[in-house]
Amino acid sequence: MKTINKIYINGEFITPHGTELFDLINPTNNTLIGKVTLADETDTRNAIAAAKQAFKSFSKTTVAERKEYLQRLYDATSKRKDEMVEIMVKEYGGTLQFCRMSTQNAINAFTRAIETLEVFDFERKVNESKVVLEPLGVVGIITPWNSSNSFIGSKLAMAIAAGCTTVIKPSEMSASQTEIFTQCLHEAGLPAGVINIVTGLGQVVGNEITVNPDIAKISFTGSTAVGKTIAKGAVDTMKRVTLELGGKSPNIILDDADFSKAIPMAVIAAFQNSGQACIVGSRLLVPEERLAEVKDLIKQIVSDNVKVNDPAKEDTTIGPMVSKKQYERVQSYIKLGIDEGAELLAGGEGHPGGLEAGNFVKATVFANVKQSMRIAQEEIFGPVLSILTYKNEEEAIEIANDTEYGLMAYVSSGDTERALRVARQIDAGRVAINGLKHDPLAPFGGFKQSGIGREYGVYGLEEYLEPKTLLQ
Repeated sequence: MKTINKIYINGEFITPHGTELFDLINPTNNTLIGKVTLADETDTRNAIAAAKQAFKSFSKTTVAERKEYLQRLYDATSKRKDEMVEIMVKEYGGTLQFCRMSTQNAINAFTRAIETLEVFDFERKVNESKVVLEPLGVVGIITPWNSSNSFIGSKLAMAIAAGCTTVIKPSEMSASQTEIFTQCLHEAGLPAGVINIVTGLGQVVGNEITVNPDIAKISFTGSTAVGKTIAKGAVDTMKRVTLELGGKSPNIILDDADFSKAIPMAVIAAFQNSGQACIVGSRLLVPEERLAEVKDLIKQIVSDNVKVNDPAKEDTTIGPMVSKKQYERVQSYIKLGIDEGAELLAGGEGHPGGLEAGNFVKATVFANVKQSMRIAQEEIFGPVLSILTYKNEEEAIEIANDTEYGLMAYVSSGDTERALRVARQIDAGRVAINGLKHDPLAPFGGFKQSGIGREYGVYGLEEYLEPKTLLQ
């Protein structure tokens, strides 16, 4: 069993002041694989102080120097990619295919930031004035468990590119993943205090980051409920916030789409990352007159292609939920869907056969879901797909937008111009057209209660900068 008893402050691995221990559980079989000593408020304040001191000089580095630091971070993390994938599968329960992609995203974040710097102008002429974009200060980075190192990498890369220093609070449930990633960041040899990592509880470390006046900005990915708490706490010291929150993403299949391609993609969209992602296409909207066809296609696809199994196996498409708590949450929604009167098309309550030891959930699909049902409105964060029907294009758009969320959406059509027309009317920060697309340099973030601000590329970099006007 592994013991993790170090945090990273001011360029050194130190023993935390905090003493509380947290169990690390393998979700595939619920065995204890390690313990981590959690940081406390004192540790967090020490990390913030180190970052504040480092900001004095790091904020004055040149773009060329920051590119060099980012390249070093890329080189150091690349060396241990396989280790990071292996521990992510074990500690998080993500499938091999997802963990490989997620880890590569974490590594690539540093070179994407370099690409962004190559086209970014920190000084701009506006009318008769000069506007300079300056680093905000110390950034508090708070990340979730469902793609831990990827979130750390993308947020850290933009902070470094901007000239900010950081205090990072990863999920305590991802401590083994964080340990390897932190070792890589240390190897890159950035100035002491630029990167500080304190693993601890949200109500302890996260709260201190939220209220501490020496934190200038918070970049948070997680639930809408926690995001609201952070936003409320941050306002007292006028912190800037970037909040990437929950989602209930619609996937509209228009009547002229190729259903033999669109429906399999819809299943992948719904079950990606075992359903534990804010961007999953958890609401499938199909033409009313083609519901029977869709049901037959989905039953066949789930039966033939969706495999719930050990995440370390190459052909597994859905692994376990991250914890027993998350397993029970998803189970409660499956029961709720049945009680609400939705038609259970695939899956259902309980563990899949032979997987009772872990937090495995059956790949579940509901048909004849009404928009008023809770399974159509609330984020489940598990492999549960709801199929809704629409009578015409206008109703499809109305249903798609009838949600408090607005992070991601999907549209499929045989006519690209029609798909674009529909996409423009959907209230979402991103809309993927005719496929499961990702652009790491295009802005990512949510409308409505899916968040505030944007990440990635030039839009993401600007979130870490403050404009100053020089009147000449």
